[in-house]
Amino acid sequence: MENEFVKTFSESYAMKGGEGPHSYAQNSKRVGIEAAKSLIQKAIATKFDTNTNSPYSRKQICIADLGCSTGPNTFIAIQCIIEAIELQYKSKGLSIPDFQVFFNDHISNDFNTLFKNFPSNRNYFASGVPGSFYGRLFPKESINVFHSSASLNWISKVPKEITNRSSAAWNKGRIHYTNAPKEVVDAYANQYQKDMEIFFHARAEELVGNGLMALQIPAANDVTFHSDLYCGRNFELLGTCLVDMAKE
Repeated sequence: MENEFVKTFSESYAMKGGEGPHSYAQNSKRVGIEAAKSLIQKAIATKFDTNTNSPYSRKQICIADLGCSTGPNTFIAIQCIIEAIELQYKSKGLSIPDFQVFFNDHISNDFNTLFKNFPSNRNYFASGVPGSFYGRLFPKESINVFHSSASLNWISKVPKEITNRSSAAWNKGRIHYTNAPKEVVDAYANQYQKDMEIFFHARAEELVGNGLMALQIPAANDVTFHSDLYCGRNFELLGTCLVDMAKE
């Protein structure tokens, strides 16, 4: 168990911290977050349970953002969720509860920058929760709303087959599965399936009854060639640059 923990720690890669020109905070895009706002608001309006007689009713609402990085996207998403929940309570003449928000990311995440950039007018209590979301993070039945945007497309670790030189999935000369053999694609797909099973099992334990999850995951349909994917083209170009540098 100890060795497994050390391995998980060593493979913990977060987005670039700080607020410099190459940081996540300065280069993250808000397009996806903004586009999902109306969907999140609609889901809360139709599905969120404000029943004060519910066994899960309490004086606080707990929200967790999985893969928060350093902001500002996470603050935009959280505020959208809170405003939508407040609207439901107001529409029913109910007292608005306190909000507790948990910001989660890898243990190597720059939480200092995240905390420093908290909105000055935030209407919630905030805590940082370090650790991989491919596993349990919270007590049972403790979270009312989970949110995650552009995080679940990152798998927990590199599949073993990819790094095995004697394997058919050995991905020599590439940093991505673009234009790679089927075995490479299957190795990544199998790892993703395992990760998602772990993720949903953990969230099922932590989510309250009638709780909600809002998950925004980049995806492509089955008829799209991997080489035609926007991110695929980018990684292929980056990979060729790295190979050229290695040759020099």
